Amino acid sequence: MENTTELHAWLDEYSLSHQNPTNILIHKICVPAITFTVLGFLWSIPLPKFIQQNAGQVFSHVIPMVVIGPILAFYFRLSTKMAITMLMLILPTLALLAKIEQKQIGVFRVSLIIFIVAWIGQFIGHDIEGKKPSFFQDLQFLAIGPLWTLASAFRALGIEY
Repeated sequence: MENTTELHAWLDEYSLSHQNPTNILIHKICVPAITFTVLGFLWSIPLPKFIQQNAGQVFSHVIPMVVIGPILAFYFRLSTKMAITMLMLILPTLALLAKIEQKQIGVFRVSLIIFIVAWIGQFIGHDIEGKKPSFFQDLQFLAIGPLWTLASAFRALGIEY
């Protein structure tokens, strides 16, 4: 069951510590980058050998989907449109991770470098803002950040969420 009132409450609360235009810009760049890196970290977790041997290549990177499942369920509860859009963004990201891995580039290493740079950016943005990151108040804001960024894109395109 969709609950856009709850979605708006989350987004409004998140926005309280994201008012400065520079901080907002930094977040619009860094939040998607961090989302990519979290998927990259999850992608990099090896499955136990017995699962790899018995499940085949199809399930070799099941961990990201297992972890993302509850987050997507949370998104679906808030907004079907936003959840479907997030899924449509996650799937090509996983395909990109597969391509990176196929080229024998270290997914974990790439993710770690981007993760560190993006979090430095986030903290610089919050220093400029003069407010602590929202997740210091509630860890669920780590899942709200990507929706907040997506909501901005929806508004720019005139799409209701």
